[in-house]
Amino acid sequence: MAPTLAITSTTEPSKVTEFVIHKGFGVKGLSESGLRTLPKQYIQPLEERVFTTVSNNGHDQATMAGKSIPIIDMSNWEDPKTANSICEAAEKWGFFQIVNHGIPLEVIEGVEKATHRFFELPAEEKNRFSKENSSSNSVRYGTSFTPMAEKALEWKDYLSLFYVSDDEASQLWPSPCKDDLLEYMKKTETVIKRLLEVLMKRLNVTKLDKAKESMLMGSKRINLNFYPICPNPDLTVGVGRHSDVSTLTILLQDEIGGLYVRVEEEEEEEEENNNNKWVHVPPMKGSLVINIGDALQIMSNGRYKSVEHRVVANGNNDRISVPIFVNPKPSDLISPFPQVLANGEKALYKQVLYSDYVKHFFRKAHDGKQTVDFAKI
Repeated sequence: MAPTLAITSTTEPSKVTEFVIHKGFGVKGLSESGLRTLPKQYIQPLEERVFTTVSNNGHDQATMAGKSIPIIDMSNWEDPKTANSICEAAEKWGFFQIVNHGIPLEVIEGVEKATHRFFELPAEEKNRFSKENSSSNSVRYGTSFTPMAEKALEWKDYLSLFYVSDDEASQLWPSPCKDDLLEYMKKTETVIKRLLEVLMKRLNVTKLDKAKESMLMGSKRINLNFYPICPNPDLTVGVGRHSDVSTLTILLQDEIGGLYVRVEEEEEEEEENNNNKWVHVPPMKGSLVINIGDALQIMSNGRYKSVEHRVVANGNNDRISVPIFVNPKPSDLISPFPQVLANGEKALYKQVLYSDYVKHFFRKAHDGKQTVDFAKI
């Protein structure tokens, strides 16, 4: 049921905050309230907006002709060409899509349905999982990224779930979505391990013992992201420029699209329009988007790169996405692997406590790739 609240572009920010954050309606509530003009705290600075071409069906199109992230067929994991494609994509792009990965389509569709089920709950039920009300730090419902630190808010609601064990998740995660999400996480386990084995082999880390496995994938977080229809999508963003702090991120996006990845161009190819440096990641049914996170950039000493990405707001469709962030444990100390430095290569990053790195990321608004400076020597 749509909330009844008269919010306009001139409504006092405190009233918008009360409605969106404290009462738990989120931007979904704003979208459904009949809002015609964006409240001013969602209007992004000009340099942060994403200019896109929108097709007749409302789906976002790429702004750069002839550029697209690699699509890798995973049907033959043992083929050296497959391994080479994964490593080259991680080195050059930091992003790639995988198809024929072995996760059943019905499991993926179950996650999409579960995400919609959660966000269709009444605001008071969702708000039980907000920072102020949640019984656990492992379960968090919220909006934007870090509202208290942001000069302009992002047009997104989310449910963030830190995975400790199936038992804890069964007790704490919201019942409309927990079973489908746990099944999905179980099915992605093999894919994650295979990807990491391939990437580590290129770094001469040939054996993933318990300690290495813990360092690479000792903790996981799954987010359900909801981007409702926006009255002025050209004035705001769904998610601002950032790179992930993970080892790897496994992203499921629906058919709407809206994810953009920053690409590095040759100097002579660069144009004045900053948006020409962004490539749309087109949705493909059943595919998963993989991206390198800051933790793996640090551990590979920059060989694999985490890349800036952002999400546009959409004026025609609601959109969902579901990332799994595969991370070191909070207590892990991360730094370049000795195997990477064995030939005398100079370390670019110092040793940092992973939980300190993550806290630094969440203390501030999205700011592109600046978080990784925290670990630079």
